[in-house]
Amino acid sequence: MVNTIAIEEFIQKAATLPVLDVRAPKEYEVGHIPQAHSFPIFDDNQRAVIGTAYKQQGHDPAVLIGLDLFGPKMSGFVKEAGRLAQDKELLVHCWRGGMRSGAMAWLLSFSGYTVHLLQGGYKAYRHLMQEQFRKPWPLLVIGGLTGSGKTDLLPHLRQLGQQTVDLEGIANHKGSAFGSIGMPPQPSTEHFENLLGMELLRLEESAPLWLEDESITIGRIVMPKPLYDRMQASPTIVLELPKQLRVQKLAEEYCRTDKALLESAILRIKKRLGGLATTEALEAIAAGDMEKMVEVALTYYDKAYTYELAKKQQVLPLPLNGLDPAENAQRVLQFARQQNLI
Repeated sequence: MVNTIAIEEFIQKAATLPVLDVRAPKEYEVGHIPQAHSFPIFDDNQRAVIGTAYKQQGHDPAVLIGLDLFGPKMSGFVKEAGRLAQDKELLVHCWRGGMRSGAMAWLLSFSGYTVHLLQGGYKAYRHLMQEQFRKPWPLLVIGGLTGSGKTDLLPHLRQLGQQTVDLEGIANHKGSAFGSIGMPPQPSTEHFENLLGMELLRLEESAPLWLEDESITIGRIVMPKPLYDRMQASPTIVLELPKQLRVQKLAEEYCRTDKALLESAILRIKKRLGGLATTEALEAIAAGDMEKMVEVALTYYDKAYTYELAKKQQVLPLPLNGLDPAENAQRVLQFARQQNLI
């Protein structure tokens, strides 16, 4: 049996049923529904062959080529589906809900599976994700110079009953030249949007949502512009801590980092640091003087962040004396209430 369902129901069912993404591996790699298994009906080369045939010879010859390629693999698809869906019920989609997912749905239905086919395919899913970024979220942004412990506050705010999303956690990047150190590879911008959109789908639209202040780019990922623009216009609570505390925090983190990675990070911002400062930073790394290296780097980062902060519409400074994230989360929440932000 094949049921064609809309994206909202598809996502609900994906919480308990296997999702088969029958697009080509390259399509899946660029971005996919997070729960989906890559289950390509054609590999990348086969998809290219069929696409070329469609352009040069037309619809019917391309379909015949596709059937020739699909036929020998049918039993393998059924066996693999059995491994993923032992209860013989699953979800299937392709790019637009067309021939590829239709063929797979037919095969699996013929083999005794209950198949839920996504109307509009992955394209419908992408449209739903983009909708999340255009919603009028009541955002509260946590700002502060590098080393202020902004990210550390988010889980503690969550424990205090607040909605939070860790943008840097989703992006696998801490947002500076040093941001990729110790992090897994970044997803594509498209897949970042998918992961972020799914986070937003789980949240209450009318309740405050706390985010860490970010640039339009986080590493090589580009933030969704509607959400970024809303962040720029939302209240930003800026954590103000003594510079020495920030230096000590960052130096402790980088003491555990391979020196070659730190050197590479410094060289990436060489033009912005200037020749003399770059030399000082590299010498500090070689000598194991992480506090000196951090002080040099902060000269650039503090200036850059202060410049970006001036573009925001509502900046609310909050002086803090320490870096205890649990204590600071309580202070931030109390401050937000005093300012009638929540």
